[in-house]
Amino acid sequence: MKPVLIKGAIAATLSVTLAHAAPAGYFELLQGAVFETGGTVVIGGKRIRLYGLQSCLRGTSYTDRSGARRDCGEASIAVLAAFIKGTKPVCAPVAERNVSTFVVCYATVGKQRLDLAMMMITEGYGFATLKADGLPVHAPYAVAEQDARERRRGLWRFSDVQHPAVFLSRTAKNPQGVL
Repeated sequence: MKPVLIKGAIAATLSVTLAHAAPAGYFELLQGAVFETGGTVVIGGKRIRLYGLQSCLRGTSYTDRSGARRDCGEASIAVLAAFIKGTKPVCAPVAERNVSTFVVCYATVGKQRLDLAMMMITEGYGFATLKADGLPVHAPYAVAEQDARERRRGLWRFSDVQHPAVFLSRTAKNPQGVL
């Protein structure tokens, strides 16, 4: 694996001022985005991933209140698409790994700049990415995830939603798929 190259410090919070145009080094996330996951888009053939965010995996499911099985990954994608359409976020690259560019993005809501990954997590449609040792890549995201879980926000409303890291860990331990 190619090592992750961090480009500058990652701010835990973004300043709370209104921007009229993307600052130098940032790009808009809106134009021509094709959604792979609830945290990854492809723009012009370039894979863009939200740093520190793990979305629900496509093909995993949850049971909604009516008893119907729903695709968890599709739910994450729908919310990310809505946030992008509604807030027109701008992003800055922070790391490159293999074929992906990891970015931090902020969305302007009213006069506030909000971290797009944090929005996904606090609303319960994203999860904090975990490192191999089980610790979060970005601790504030883990705190927000725990709060969303306790408040039963978004996908956490459903009792059978599973953190993607748990699913991936179980799958890695049992590649035949018998969980």
